[in-house]
Amino acid sequence: MTVTKAAKAPPAAERIRQAALTLFAAKGFHGTGIRDLAETAGLSSASLYHYMGTKEDLLLAIMRECMTRLLTAGRRVVLDDPDPRSRLAGLVQVHVLSHAVHPLETAVVDNELRALSATARATVVAQRDEYEDLWRAAIEDGCASGVFRTSAQAVTRLALLEMCSGVARWYSPRGRLALTELATHYTEIAFGALHAEPSTVDVEAARRRSRLVTEVWGVPVRR
Repeated sequence: MTVTKAAKAPPAAERIRQAALTLFAAKGFHGTGIRDLAETAGLSSASLYHYMGTKEDLLLAIMRECMTRLLTAGRRVVLDDPDPRSRLAGLVQVHVLSHAVHPLETAVVDNELRALSATARATVVAQRDEYEDLWRAAIEDGCASGVFRTSAQAVTRLALLEMCSGVARWYSPRGRLALTELATHYTEIAFGALHAEPSTVDVEAARRRSRLVTEVWGVPVRR
């Protein structure tokens, strides 16, 4: 008879992180108590403090990790795609893929920034501003070269970011479109908002960006 070894439970620190992601995304930072975190992670409250520090420390670590990954992917897009059109397409696709595959992480970053103290918030805001600056530069360069047109670059940028972030709230792998198809469709919407000429779908570029998100987040982009 073959004896199958039982799967090892994740390390305590990882259980705490996953518990925090689930609870912060569902109940908010202020709606999540230490007891909630301990029970969900399968630890005592005393053990919880040993692994995580304060609850704000945990929230800040999650936010900084998420923003670091988004920034890493965004910088790679800028290096790989210097042309404004392909650069913006890459930023849109990476953002959509990241939010679809990691909805809990991105929901916590998008919704819980105000829960941080001023000093902690400033570090995340600096990362967010640096990330948004990649989008700003792509739109600005596209307008300067005539491939994009908009009378309000900042408003358009914020609208596109909000649109792409919204994928985290509704995306399901059971949907009709494969995830890479969804990401390229969002590119066409972004080009429309910027009055750009439609482009043919670059399948290889979309696959490359999917591989980039997989590499940066450490979780395969499926479908």
